[in-house]
Amino acid sequence: MLKTFLLLTLLLSSVYATSKVEVYASQMDTNGSVVFADNGVTVIYQDYFLTAKRAIYNRDTSDLELFDDIKVNYQGNYKLLGEYARLNLAKKQKEFKPFYMLDTSSEVWMSGKSGYAQDYDIDVESGIVSGCNPIDPLWKMAFSSSDYDAKTKWLNLYNARFYFYDIPIFYTPYFGYSLDTTRRTGLLMPSLGLSSTEGFYYEQPIYIAEQNWWDLELKPQIRTNRGNGIYSKFRFVDSPVSKGSINIGYFKEYDSYLNSSLISLKNSEHYGINLMYENSDVLNQWFGTDLSGQSGLYVDTSHMNDVEYINLSSNSAQSQVTSNQVLSRINAFYNTDDNYIATYFKYYQDLEQETNANVLQQLPTLHYHYYLDTFLKDHLLYSLDVQSKNIYRQIDTSVVQTDVNLPITLQTDLFDEYLNVAYKANLYMQHSAFRGSTSVLPNYEYQDGYFLRNYHTLSVSTQLTKAFDDFIHVMGFSARYNRFDQSAQTGYYDEVADFCSLEENQNDPRCEFYNINAVDDEAYLDFTQYFFDSSANEFLYHRLSQKLSYETGKDKLGELENELDYKLSKHLSFYNNMFYNYQQHRFTKVFNSITYNNYGLKLDLSHLFKYDIAKVNTSEDPFTKYLTSSLEYDYNSHYSFSAIYNYDIELKQIKTASAGFMYKKRCWDFGVKYSENVRPILNANGDASSIKDRYVFISVVLKPFMKPDPNNALIEYKLEEQVSN
Repeated sequence: MLKTFLLLTLLLSSVYATSKVEVYASQMDTNGSVVFADNGVTVIYQDYFLTAKRAIYNRDTSDLELFDDIKVNYQGNYKLLGEYARLNLAKKQKEFKPFYMLDTSSEVWMSGKSGYAQDYDIDVESGIVSGCNPIDPLWKMAFSSSDYDAKTKWLNLYNARFYFYDIPIFYTPYFGYSLDTTRRTGLLMPSLGLSSTEGFYYEQPIYIAEQNWWDLELKPQIRTNRGNGIYSKFRFVDSPVSKGSINIGYFKEYDSYLNSSLISLKNSEHYGINLMYENSDVLNQWFGTDLSGQSGLYVDTSHMNDVEYINLSSNSAQSQVTSNQVLSRINAFYNTDDNYIATYFKYYQDLEQETNANVLQQLPTLHYHYYLDTFLKDHLLYSLDVQSKNIYRQIDTSVVQTDVNLPITLQTDLFDEYLNVAYKANLYMQHSAFRGSTSVLPNYEYQDGYFLRNYHTLSVSTQLTKAFDDFIHVMGFSARYNRFDQSAQTGYYDEVADFCSLEENQNDPRCEFYNINAVDDEAYLDFTQYFFDSSANEFLYHRLSQKLSYETGKDKLGELENELDYKLSKHLSFYNNMFYNYQQHRFTKVFNSITYNNYGLKLDLSHLFKYDIAKVNTSEDPFTKYLTSSLEYDYNSHYSFSAIYNYDIELKQIKTASAGFMYKKRCWDFGVKYSENVRPILNANGDASSIKDRYVFISVVLKPFMKPDPNNALIEYKLEEQVSN
């Protein structure tokens, strides 16, 4: 037996030169150039591990045939099983009848009438493929022929028929899919939808990735009753320290939809562009410098003709915007241990207005900051901050405002560090240089001017810690007193300071550029306490804050603030934040939130009450009452439920509502969700309006051919749209 095994090993080794083939069997016989192995055969060749009941090897043709209960394992990634296999290891050819393959990483299996493999290529004739249990699979795809590249893990099916159990669902002449996450060109999963107003919705993403440093996704879509369009996203990584993306989209409305009695939009075309880019070492990379400090560039710029450009980019109601303003930003900075230099560009686009000419922009802001430094053995602290903002718009008045802050602090510890005492001198200046005239106030002219101020702050604080058997208590108290010293002002500030300091004049056009916060003679008292368990985990935080005013004509007591964060248990927590106004004898703000997370249940409930004193005796409602809630519940490993409900109690209006469930199995997910939301539009008159949408989402995920996405659905049905002005 041993001699026979060694002879076969040497024979196979001579055929394949550097590649050694080991064959183990309980019984071996020879007949000329043919070797017979029986009673359990094991073949080891490079990364292949094969087993069968019996085998025949022909030394003349170099063919190795395996019979009955064949199993093949290649690098632990997939297994092939069959009743007959013929392998020519010299030519790297393999044939299996019948054929069965299991990819262990993706859990996708394939069976067929026969299979032929050479190198990494596997061709299968007449079979099925699925990711479900091979015994009575929930879904499967039958095909007439197939080819699979084991190296790239790309699977092609021809004349594919999709079955739910044994019920045929659809047919496609070709279906290709990757069984790993390698980026490659191809079609992504489509999105389908049905709307009572927009008709049938279909989007077919096309993914292009020809090089490893960029990719492009094209998303053409059609809405049969509304129109059609295309969106694209180009992503790139141009260096090890930088990356970016460019999004462009266009959608054209049908005239019948544009002029319908239900929907009357301002624009028949919706288009936009977004550029994002970030670089974490921009100066050294772009200018060839060798600076030791950190430099960076961040770009996020957008432009669109209206808000529908965003809402049409996806079929997901969760992706639709409820804001009317788009912010574009460009930030660049250089940072060292001592200094920070930066410039910021901010451009606001108001999507509710036909023109953006009167919207204030910050183009640019220049910023210099000298970090906190010490003197006299850390008893003297100082820093410097300078910002200059070019507040610009196309029409009416613009201004360049420069702010300078120079705080100087003298501090020390007393009574063996039980008490910290600090004195701070706050030096502040603002200068405004105006240009342009105002059309709102024809007889008013802005004057250049500056504002200088100095005020003092005296503070004392202490913090005590006490350890008990089961918990640790940390208690702190601080008192801070601000004392106004003197100020000087010229030009614009001298004209409007007294007028704009009154709260009722905040919306006056003359106060548009006045942003000086008053500094009064006032004190702030703060009490904080923390409780920690024996494992040093915080379970309670409490803070009380009270403002005291010493200004003539102002209320002595400011609003009392109470903040509490209490973790009642490992899974249940409560948060409260409220303000009490002594003069109004009422709470002006109360916010409560409860969070529970245990036994598969995650629940968030919150309620906001706000009373805006500035709106009292005006036409605006001073009350805000808002309820938000969300629920997620995993009943078991298969069933999960979710719900969201946001309600404006004062307006008696549902802002957002959704409820649904998801059923999950190893090879598939199925979910249904109902959703409502309110989104803004620009109507035909150029006025701001809104639409309340109602949706039903149906999610079907066939694993691993589809990836679950809770914010998107395979099928979406829009029940109705309601317009409100």
